[in-house]
Amino acid sequence: MIDFSRLRQSMVDSQIRPNDVTDLRLIAAMLELPRERFVPASRSDLAYLDDDLPVSDAEGGKPARYLIEPMVLAKLIQALDLSEEDRVLDVGCTTGYSTAVLARIAGSVVGLEEDADLATAARNNLHLLGIGNAEIVLGPLGAGAAGKGPFDAILINGSVELIPEPLFAQLKDGGRLVAVVRTSPPGRATIYMNAAGIISHRPLFEAAVPPLHGFAAPRGFVF
Repeated sequence: MIDFSRLRQSMVDSQIRPNDVTDLRLIAAMLELPRERFVPASRSDLAYLDDDLPVSDAEGGKPARYLIEPMVLAKLIQALDLSEEDRVLDVGCTTGYSTAVLARIAGSVVGLEEDADLATAARNNLHLLGIGNAEIVLGPLGAGAAGKGPFDAILINGSVELIPEPLFAQLKDGGRLVAVVRTSPPGRATIYMNAAGIISHRPLFEAAVPPLHGFAAPRGFVF
């Protein structure tokens, strides 16, 4: 029998705390939430590894999807500097783990997923854990969830070459967006900030996570 509570504690102690994650609300959420419930049963023993974890395989023209590495997820969420009143959009939420973590910190969360099977799994996971301040929306990731916004913060789960304008348009004045931007290996976590409609950004840290489908730069695009 796998002792998932011990593995969860080890993840926090060896991956999260040593990497400058100091938000106690975030640490508590990652200590409490059963990450093993958000992965296929056949991979539950891998749920707490310091690596990106596949939750669906590439098939039928659909790309493989992942829960991104716990440390990277934690640092991205911490960078958003969330308050308990904030409304958050979680882009590419897969099975809902990142949505569940965000829901422990923010006021409300919208998890956006384009894969119907993953969206169903996310809804079921949130329901089973009694998380009432989050919902899952099915739709194209790059389009965001305009009918549910605007948002104080947006998290993008995966590396991207560019941020689609509809996502910036759904940020409130003072809103923040974090993503791993892949201009060259390994990629760089970046935070974008909206100040009266003007978007600025600054780099945070280097990170390598799987690319998110639908966020590639057009051919001929110059960074």
